[in-house]
Amino acid sequence: MSQFDAFRFDGKRVLVVGGASGMGAAAAQLAQDAGADVIVMDYADVTLDGAQGIHVNLAERESIDTALASVEGPIHALLACAGVADGTPGIERINFVGHRYLIEQVVADGRLGRGSAIGFISSAAGLGWEANLAELQELLALSDWDESAAWMVAHNKADYMNSKQAMCAYVAQSAFSMLQKGIRINAICPGPTETPLAVANKETWLGFGADYREATGIEASSPLDQAYPLLFLCSDAAVAINGITMITDAGYMSSGITESFPDATMVAQFLMGKLG
Repeated sequence: MSQFDAFRFDGKRVLVVGGASGMGAAAAQLAQDAGADVIVMDYADVTLDGAQGIHVNLAERESIDTALASVEGPIHALLACAGVADGTPGIERINFVGHRYLIEQVVADGRLGRGSAIGFISSAAGLGWEANLAELQELLALSDWDESAAWMVAHNKADYMNSKQAMCAYVAQSAFSMLQKGIRINAICPGPTETPLAVANKETWLGFGADYREATGIEASSPLDQAYPLLFLCSDAAVAINGITMITDAGYMSSGITESFPDATMVAQFLMGKLG
């Protein structure tokens, strides 16, 4: 055996939720290339050759239950990649409540067991959750599907930014309890990435940080660029990493916080909850 085997997924089963397109599809392909047996759940049709494709609507609890009934055996890594933009009905369920419910079902029944890992795709929009932790903990304390979704609507949190903040807070809060079960949980917060969702909201999503990319001579990330750190966090090579949200934005936030790229300072301060 090589020490580099820790980066691979040979003999492991990887479940990618939201793996039909974008970063999820790139992660599913990468996991497969790294030796994994891949299962992809998505609302859209799954086209990855060799993967088991399962239809799921994360906005509906019954659909998740039906999808999970098709998954046999252990899951060694679960990648929570599905997400929709503002204006989508049920965004609070698709982006957060549904993911959490699905994860907690497979943890409870033992399919996601000791030695496994969970990886979320959050967003730069989810940064700054720490400033809102007290309120977010009210949401995280609710285990019931209907109560959680209703809370997000009632508290004006049923949108993209707040669902991603809920995701980051959930990762941080769950680190201890998950690790007691032998499970690690982490997330990535990508910067602008050329996914179908981003292209559909191109002016806003791909316009973000365009000045930074021009100044540094880089392009927006590809889905594969983000799949690499996501898979790494769920690999045995990342065994010491738990409960973090890794910012994968090519340094935009760091450059704003430190004012080394002053044009990003106000945006960084806002996203980190330092501006009202």
